[in-house]
Amino acid sequence: MTVSASRAAVDPTVSEILERSLDASVLTLRLNRPRAGNSLSLPMIAALQSALDDAALDEAVHVIVLEAAGGKVFCAGHDLGEVRERNSPAFAKEMASRCSRMMQTIVNHPRPVIAKVRGVATAAGAQLVASCDLAFAADDARFATPGVNIGLWCITPMVALSRAVSRKHAMQMLLTGRLFDAQHAFRIGLVNEVVAEAQLDQAVRETALEIASKSTFTVALGKQSFYRQADMGLSDAYEYASELVVRNLMAEDAVEGISAFVEKRKPVWKGR
Repeated sequence: MTVSASRAAVDPTVSEILERSLDASVLTLRLNRPRAGNSLSLPMIAALQSALDDAALDEAVHVIVLEAAGGKVFCAGHDLGEVRERNSPAFAKEMASRCSRMMQTIVNHPRPVIAKVRGVATAAGAQLVASCDLAFAADDARFATPGVNIGLWCITPMVALSRAVSRKHAMQMLLTGRLFDAQHAFRIGLVNEVVAEAQLDQAVRETALEIASKSTFTVALGKQSFYRQADMGLSDAYEYASELVVRNLMAEDAVEGISAFVEKRKPVWKGR
């Protein structure tokens, strides 16, 4: 299902600010506030949260791709117009809490989430990229955490960024507020690949379809275990991994996958 975006630029509270389309088990979520830099207003955060929650319960969804309309700005972060208009301790707390929950939903989601970045990703937009499992960028994409330039430390973007790249690279972005090009983002590990703009759709689709062809049970188990073990000490991580080996080997899809390999045929996944 694709939602029309005819009123998105006029009324940011309607559902059209986020387009959804499902094709070949790949769900595309398209930020659609190009006039507002595809910024994360509270309605946009709510729309993303709802779409992610729905996708977690939809067996037809195997992979999620996150992209943006317009081409010039992937996501400019929070909506500063909304911030200025509604600025109060209560609003700031609500904005940070709801955005943090949405970002954590991406990390904890059973389906892999791929960011497809055209244009500029700044502040919470860079946070969005850092929170995704994979990220592909057009060669003219740029990234920044520029809050320091206007008296704001990019506090919640810092959380995702410091977990995606090394501390010194994260601090360089946070301290300078500078725009970094796509090749720099690739070198520091913020994005997986940089491709020519004209090839970005194909590159993301090929990877999404490749992942979508795997067992959803195995991918969900693997994604959850990857992030969980990363926060553990070495011995605890191996103990946790050893427990998961048993669960994984006993799963129907593992039995089917091993049998298909031995019998030289394609596996038929059941998602369990």
